[in-house]
Amino acid sequence: MAEDIGSTVPRRQLGRLLRQFRTEAGVTLDAAADELEYSRQKIWRIESGMGAVRVLDVKAMCELYGVTAEMTNAMRGLAVETRSKGWWHAYGDAVPSWFELYVGLEAAASHLRRYDESLIPGPLQTKEYAEAIYRLDRPTISEEELNRLVEVRLQRQALLTRRLPKPPRLEAALSESVLRRAVGSPRVMSDQLEHVLEMVELPNVSIRVTPLAAGPHAGAVAGSFVILDFPAGKGGRAEAEPSVLYSESLTGALYLEKPDELRAYEDAWKSLDALALNESESKQMIKGIIGEIRHD
Repeated sequence: MAEDIGSTVPRRQLGRLLRQFRTEAGVTLDAAADELEYSRQKIWRIESGMGAVRVLDVKAMCELYGVTAEMTNAMRGLAVETRSKGWWHAYGDAVPSWFELYVGLEAAASHLRRYDESLIPGPLQTKEYAEAIYRLDRPTISEEELNRLVEVRLQRQALLTRRLPKPPRLEAALSESVLRRAVGSPRVMSDQLEHVLEMVELPNVSIRVTPLAAGPHAGAVAGSFVILDFPAGKGGRAEAEPSVLYSESLTGALYLEKPDELRAYEDAWKSLDALALNESESKQMIKGIIGEIRHD
């Protein structure tokens, strides 16, 4: 279901809080493992938000770190939430482990800022465009597997029109090369660009084009990336999830959240924001490219 954002954010919030309290208590990772009779890996995974957490483990760790009863209760509540499953779990290996974290973060985000320099981003793709991309990437893919992969991609798009929680705001900066790179047949490509024009009519979606004539810019150096911002913590139990930078490669992904790392990409976004056409000009360029495709 589009309304199900899963356990990603509670896991990360709980892990950060436990790491914070352990550090404040002056307890090392090894010392905590010895005292609790846990493996060092188990504590590291909990603090990294890598999986569901038992309430009993939270209680034991809070006692060791001297956490107040009130905060312990709040963290036990987060532990319960870490066991919920997002809609993407139903698709099994159609969502690789390195991408599962992003899907959960994307579903929980309140604001997405993304720059794409090669392809139309997933949240804006049509079914036919997505199929053409997957066939390029996996020429021997079966129809059954293809359908599962495309279904996941289309399901992700539901977050932009969901009723609850409030859908995120999407600001997309697309390189002009994204619009001109032929994917599939001319009809597939023109239909895809028409779909982009339809999506920009949503009140929470902004799509702007960075023209090739603008020359080199910070985004071209950074490559495609997404900055995810999150809403305030629920019920005051935890601070808002810190912003995350996501950058994808052929075999995995990079997640950055240190202030200096985020600052570098914020600067890249400001560069893109200054060079991109405004929304009206961007629409005109997209319409012009559709005309060129159909004329050919």
